[in-house]
Amino acid sequence: MSFSFDVAVVGAGIVGLATGLKLQEKYPGLSVAIVEKEGAIAAHQTGHNSGVIHSGLYYRPGSLKAGLCLSGYDMLVAFCREHGLRHEICGKVVVATREEELPALEELHRRGTANGVPGLRLLSPSDVKEIEPHAACIRGMHVPSTGIVDYREVAEAYARVFQSRGGMLLLRRKVTGVKADGPSSLRVFCTGGPISARALINCGGLYSDRVAEDSGMKPPCRIVPFRGEYYRIRPERGTLVKNLIYPVPDPRFPFLGVHFTRMVDGKVEAGPNAVLAFAREGYGKTSIAPLELLETLRYDGFWRLVRRYWKNGMGEMARSCSKVLFAKALRRLIPEIQKDDLLPGGAGVRAQALGHDGKLLDDFVVMEGENMVHVLNAPSPAATSSLAIGAHIVGIAGKIIGGWQE
Repeated sequence: MSFSFDVAVVGAGIVGLATGLKLQEKYPGLSVAIVEKEGAIAAHQTGHNSGVIHSGLYYRPGSLKAGLCLSGYDMLVAFCREHGLRHEICGKVVVATREEELPALEELHRRGTANGVPGLRLLSPSDVKEIEPHAACIRGMHVPSTGIVDYREVAEAYARVFQSRGGMLLLRRKVTGVKADGPSSLRVFCTGGPISARALINCGGLYSDRVAEDSGMKPPCRIVPFRGEYYRIRPERGTLVKNLIYPVPDPRFPFLGVHFTRMVDGKVEAGPNAVLAFAREGYGKTSIAPLELLETLRYDGFWRLVRRYWKNGMGEMARSCSKVLFAKALRRLIPEIQKDDLLPGGAGVRAQALGHDGKLLDDFVVMEGENMVHVLNAPSPAATSSLAIGAHIVGIAGKIIGGWQE
């Protein structure tokens, strides 16, 4: 069966679904399809998310990431309330456990304040104990606006609303190429047969750069997959964590470090680390896609990254292989945690954009083409920001769509 639409969105993760919703809101007369290679929505980054509603603490003031997080936070919480989705604004503490972390903690406070994060408060160790009795620190910060949610449930609600408005969700349709089929028409080749569309928006996540290349674009970055591994805290020890406990992150990396997260189902998760994945969908330690791994190893930006941070990478890999080392890292935050408190958890793979210069790109990267918009990097807090990101992408696509309505 052949399909024809005004706009085809590639990827049924939370960003692609949010983009579909925002297209319908701004242009209610358009026919919109979301094209997904898997047999279900939210199969990758969205479905493996730890479920934190980020407050906007970490991001450089004035950056696109900061602005979208703050507006996206409000939009997400309002959506959850409207649709009765489980969520809780429980707050978190960020703790400094070493003297050398104090300047970074103060910088986080400055950034969060500049971004308009409400209620930030620097804490003494005794103050922290009142919020998280088992946490250890020399100083801390309370972030009361941080929350928790199940992003798979959010994505499913997005999909329901999208389809109720007449949007079409096409599953098991892997995009293999995109070609112009006239001055304002694209032929989107995918498994199950081609699709015609007047415009394409690529929210392909782990394969966003591939989709861009298959559309004739030359992305300025490459997706390099990083696996984040989690443990679950044994239920009877879950009382060690009331809500969320985070370390002060290393400012050189876009990763937040291993932390504790109470989830909406009441379970407590610990992690993640950040190790190179040997496949773009490599959720297991032994998951290898030889051609994808070779692609990473041939990328000049990867070796520039390795030369700069090989010691950090070796440390992450060692922790990946050793529960003892993982527990040791967690004891910086909660000294009572023992190896036997950790039960096997899940893993997620982050689509990390890496530049040719070896720098991990920390902000959103959007590339425009003829009748196309490619979202090449949508890092954390993309789930929190999803509705704001969707609106931002639709604003960019408006340059294309507006020409149809003249």
